Amino acid sequence: MLKALLDLLYPPSCIACAKVLPGPGAFFCETCDTALERLPPACCRTCAEPGTFPGGACPRCRAAPPPFSRAWAPFAHEGPMARAIHRFKYEDHPELAAPLGELLAAEARSFLGRAPEFLVALPLHTRRYHARKYDQAQLLAGALAKATGREAPMGWLTRTRETQRQVGLSEAERASNVAEAFTASSTVKGREVLLVDDVFTTGSTARAAASALCEAGAVRVEVLTVARAFTLT
Repeated sequence: MLKALLDLLYPPSCIACAKVLPGPGAFFCETCDTALERLPPACCRTCAEPGTFPGGACPRCRAAPPPFSRAWAPFAHEGPMARAIHRFKYEDHPELAAPLGELLAAEARSFLGRAPEFLVALPLHTRRYHARKYDQAQLLAGALAKATGREAPMGWLTRTRETQRQVGLSEAERASNVAEAFTASSTVKGREVLLVDDVFTTGSTARAAASALCEAGAVRVEVLTVARAFTLT
């Protein structure tokens, strides 16, 4: 009854354009759902960069193998999914963590079937957290944990150095910006960890975070995000 009342007062809406939906169970309106772009099956076997590459590995991973064993995302960071993530991350809509977590759990079922049980969010720096009032990656990890029966412990990974936003930076600048920006707790020693974030672009942030986890003793690190940008042409 409470859920029915809440649906009446706050009807479900499209997570991308906020259009009211005819009923529960959907994440997008028909227009946005039609425009969704999923990650193509042809992609780098390690970082999921879209494309067909010699030996299955993209030039970036061949030149500098990442410290994580594999990364994946169900959607391309385009159109409605990019808009949904922008609303969640920058437009003060923390409530979108729940539907995004449910959607990620459904779309990544195969990947999650052999992924680590412990979900660790790629955290914000304390100053940015206070400015935004919430950590979108931690909320997403919590929602994914709830949807899949996993654990999303806090405090296993900390962003100890404030970094500028990665948007607009070159690949080299991105790597320099996040170098040694993370510290992992000794709790990760001997554990397998699944890093969770909203978007994977060049992988610089995921590499820096995975390096910190491995240095603290994690035996395997994988990465799962909602969306993946196309960064190699």
